[in-house]
Amino acid sequence: MTHRPSAPASPSPPPAPSQPTAYPAPPSAGTSEPADPATPTTASSAHRLPSPAGPQEWSVSVCRDGQALTDLATEWDDLLDRCSTATPFQCHAWLDSWWRTYGRPGRLRLVLVRHRGRLVAAAALMLMLRPLPVLVPVGAGLSDFGDILLDDTCADEAAAALVRALPIHRPWSLLDMREVRPTAATQRLVTHWPGARQRLPDSLCQHLPGVPMEEVLQRMSTQTAKRTRRKLRRNASEGVVVRHTPPEEMPRAIADMLRLHELQWRGRGATPEHLRERFAGHLTRAATTMAAADRVAVHEFLLDGELIACHLTVLSPSLIGLYLYGVHPKARERLDISGMLLGECAALATQTGRTEVNLLRGTEPYKQRWRPSKTRNDRLLLGGTAAIAVYGSAVRLRAAALRHARAHLPWLAEVRSQLRNLRAPRRT
Repeated sequence: MTHRPSAPASPSPPPAPSQPTAYPAPPSAGTSEPADPATPTTASSAHRLPSPAGPQEWSVSVCRDGQALTDLATEWDDLLDRCSTATPFQCHAWLDSWWRTYGRPGRLRLVLVRHRGRLVAAAALMLMLRPLPVLVPVGAGLSDFGDILLDDTCADEAAAALVRALPIHRPWSLLDMREVRPTAATQRLVTHWPGARQRLPDSLCQHLPGVPMEEVLQRMSTQTAKRTRRKLRRNASEGVVVRHTPPEEMPRAIADMLRLHELQWRGRGATPEHLRERFAGHLTRAATTMAAADRVAVHEFLLDGELIACHLTVLSPSLIGLYLYGVHPKARERLDISGMLLGECAALATQTGRTEVNLLRGTEPYKQRWRPSKTRNDRLLLGGTAAIAVYGSAVRLRAAALRHARAHLPWLAEVRSQLRNLRAPRRT
């Protein structure tokens, strides 16, 4: 997994609770003009939204304080379970923990749609000034998939109501949704958005079917599969013991994993955010809650009684995502680490009926070995014509500059790696 951590200001506690802003769900997208994201609006009662089935009660609201997100835990995850396209990065524990760690006071825009009192659509967004007012998803940078939540039973109507509630209807406001899967609920917003939009390529994700390891090996050439089987047999003969961490031990296991992760990457350009205490706090808090709901699993690998590796995977009903791991450098001399970690994920997928093992973002060589399928995420921009023209051009120019640097200035990668080493904190 390759992360692009966001760069928020120093973490601050959520602001004091305030009343949510409520908007009517107007009858047509073309006549809607919700408030600018930086301008306060007054609350109003729920309104009705006509639908093909006849008048039904819909209400929309925009909340701006962190406590509102915290208080939604049960309702949010109930909607998560009714949204078949959701990934673990849209669960309440992940988003709430991210906001507590990286959120900025006054910047939350929590857009909620209810039908007859039941939550049917939700988008957790944060206002950024770049310098245009841009809404980005809560969890950006550390989440491999960004998305909203829509109830499967009324997804299209809920998406239409959510679009009209988004506070981006002013000419210089926009929504920047990164890492959107082709099947994501966010894709429905494009259909209903009346203004300008752009679809840009984002990160490449690689994935394998959730099948036994022997079937994974059949994707390889005969010789490669033969070598891999030999390595896996050696792993087994070394006597590695795999332990599934219970939820109550998550804080200790996460600390061990991050310690091994720092050792693994020491001097090799680790992602600095993964070594910071704020990331440890976020991951510990989120994983502890998620593990109790079967949304996270941590596997510990012991050799001769010593912990040599620790692997955190995120879980949805159909997906296992390989999020982060730490390995003691000495273990690489004796074991096939990639085979060991993937083998455990394949076994978990087979045992639980999950159909996909996702390697998440990045094209690292150890992933290519397994001949995974490839799917590129989208970056969706919705907003006013002027905002999309300016912001979209800036995004494309930056992407072109990065491609040019990789192709013609390869020494910059080494400089960047050295700078990362200098910036990275050390764990003891």
